[in-house]
Amino acid sequence: MNILKSVLAIMLVFGIAVIGFAYSGIFNVAATQSHDPVSSWLLETTRERSIEARLSDIQAPDLSDEKLRLAGINDFDSMCTECHTAPGRPPSSLAKGLNPPAPDLAEAALEESAEMLFWVTRNGIRMTGMPSWGVTHDDDDIWPVIAFLQVLPDLDGYSYQEMLESAEGEGHHAE
Repeated sequence: MNILKSVLAIMLVFGIAVIGFAYSGIFNVAATQSHDPVSSWLLETTRERSIEARLSDIQAPDLSDEKLRLAGINDFDSMCTECHTAPGRPPSSLAKGLNPPAPDLAEAALEESAEMLFWVTRNGIRMTGMPSWGVTHDDDDIWPVIAFLQVLPDLDGYSYQEMLESAEGEGHHAE
């Protein structure tokens, strides 16, 4: 019984401390401030494990289809470049103000699976500025972007623009 009382007392003290911290205003939520190393580790580890735990049901289609990639570059240019920037273009004002900064998707495409990139694009990530495109786009509209990401690491500004021009009329964001 003493152990139960001790656990309840610890939980009560911890709860009061958390509420006190929240109301204290000590934590600076300004986007101009970086997270401390402990917060960064906690947030990154939580994000990575959360996404990994939800990938098992996702099966990527054949992402090597050129038509899919061409549709994807138009959609990427419309949906992603404001935050993630396109090859050969300077970061937008919005991209410069994001904290955490939007990841370099050319690097992400080399490091992450297509399923993970799809999950993040479809579901978004809370408190990062990454929207859930799955709210406004169905899966068949998201996979072309992921197909395009597979070739993004190989593109410089010139080849990006060339591919974008050759993709005229492709994808649901085609102009």
